[in-house]
Amino acid sequence: MLTKTNRTKKSEPAVIEVEQEEPVTLAQEEPEEYVTFKRSHFYSVLVVLAFAVGLLLGYVIWGRGAATVVAAPAEAQPAAVQPSGPVAEVPVTPEPQYTRYDIPTEGYPSFGPEDAPITIVEFSDFQCPFCRRFHEQTYQALLEAYPGQIRFVYRNLPLESIHPEAMPSAIASLCANDQNAYWDYHGKLFSSETLGRETYIQYATDLNLNVEEFTACLDSGKHDEFIAQDMEFALNLGVQSTPTFFVNGLAIVGAQPLSSFQQIIDMELAGEIP
Repeated sequence: MLTKTNRTKKSEPAVIEVEQEEPVTLAQEEPEEYVTFKRSHFYSVLVVLAFAVGLLLGYVIWGRGAATVVAAPAEAQPAAVQPSGPVAEVPVTPEPQYTRYDIPTEGYPSFGPEDAPITIVEFSDFQCPFCRRFHEQTYQALLEAYPGQIRFVYRNLPLESIHPEAMPSAIASLCANDQNAYWDYHGKLFSSETLGRETYIQYATDLNLNVEEFTACLDSGKHDEFIAQDMEFALNLGVQSTPTFFVNGLAIVGAQPLSSFQQIIDMELAGEIP
């Protein structure tokens, strides 16, 4: 750093010229009441004053320069300021963690291309009001948003303790599946205001099924074990409510709006989820 060196310039003593006068005696009669200035005294006072003025001028000229701050060159970088206390680290938001479950789909009612990039498995209950809401508000819109890109699989999770028609309606849907009418019957069950034996048989009639064969299936118990295995698998997986969906193995719980499904599906199609 460049520093400015102050040099003190020796100067000749200041000379003040005064006229030579004889001292003036104002009252010789009473010298103790008056102060008489002799010429030598006067010169002494002038020398002291000249010395004081010289010091004052030196301070004004040189003293100020010592206190001047010299600006650093433009290219010089300011020194880093060191913190006086502990440094607080900026919190880092963790990336979302995704768990992908292995959900079997073979042998369960399904539709859509076998090689579709998106497979949605729904664990549901035909008497569940939230499951019905999904099918009324989101189901069709979801299929239309991704034409030919979704394979939809339905698996049963009848909540028998609160929905007395959950198990009979699940059996009825599989009896319709025996006659290759599962998805039409599935749609009727979710659009129904009331569920019961008469309703199941009526829907079979509406779809031109073999009603006698259909009725026999309802009473045979042939699909009970199949539904029980669905329930056991879902409960062991940790599914506790209906509807619960798995989009390529990624769980979505509840009757979520279309946007919730689109968020996951779009990320899957873009390969953004490991």
